[in-house]
Amino acid sequence: MRAVRIVSSAVGACLFLAAAGPAFAEATVMVGGAAMYPSKTIVENAVNSKDHTTLVAAVKAAGLVDTLNGAGPFTVFAPTNAAFGKLPKGTVDTLVKPENKATLTQILTYHVVPGRLTAADLMKAVKDGKGKAMLKTVEGEDLTVEWKHERLEVVDAKGGTAWVTIPDVLQSNGVIHVVDTVLMP
Repeated sequence: MRAVRIVSSAVGACLFLAAAGPAFAEATVMVGGAAMYPSKTIVENAVNSKDHTTLVAAVKAAGLVDTLNGAGPFTVFAPTNAAFGKLPKGTVDTLVKPENKATLTQILTYHVVPGRLTAADLMKAVKDGKGKAMLKTVEGEDLTVEWKHERLEVVDAKGGTAWVTIPDVLQSNGVIHVVDTVLMP
């Protein structure tokens, strides 16, 4: 009799999980205190990260919300609020002004690469490139990715570097790699 109850309970749990839908099956990554869901778009997830409020405000100011909510796929190197805080005082306030929209758009699209490149894809490209991988950004210039000190480093056109602090934040329309520095074209 006891075996029947255990089987019955197990079947009931399976039916409950199946009825509850895919939310139980989604593997999330925590970014900025919020779960990032692979079933949501880059923007739908980013707006929930307390670490990316400056990036979200910049994306809105540049008019890139629809683009980053689009089908993609995109690989986004997403600077944190602390990364924007490393810029000279007043830079962000100046960039989000309507008259600087073109410059802001250039900087933001420099953080976006067409395609869905996971950390494993990036590491393979670095290996295949004998230590460096060149990525063409949506902005048009290249980013260089290297493997240093057991982590991915992204080098911008000016020689500035950013570390990938949280890799592989999967999205429905691409992947985000959180970075600790704003990259400059």
